[in-house]
Amino acid sequence: MCDTIKKILKIVGIIAGICAAAAGIYYLVTKVIPCKSSVDDDDESDYVSCSCCDVDEPVQVEAK
Repeated sequence: MCDTIKKILKIVGIIAGICAAAAGIYYLVTKVIPCKSSVDDDDESDYVSCSCCDVDEPVQVEAK
C-alpha cells in the first residue's frame, strides 16, 4: 500500500512541476518581455491610402 501512495505522489509532483513551468513561461511572455505593439499604437502611422477607393463620382448601375 505504501508503494501505491509513493507512485501517486510522484505523479502528482510531476504534474505540479509541469504546471509550474507552464505558469513561469506564461508570466515571462506576458509580463517580462515588452511587447513591440505597445510602443507604437498610432494607427495613422500605418495608414496607406488606396487609390481604388478614392472615387469622386458614384458608379451608376443600369437596371434591366
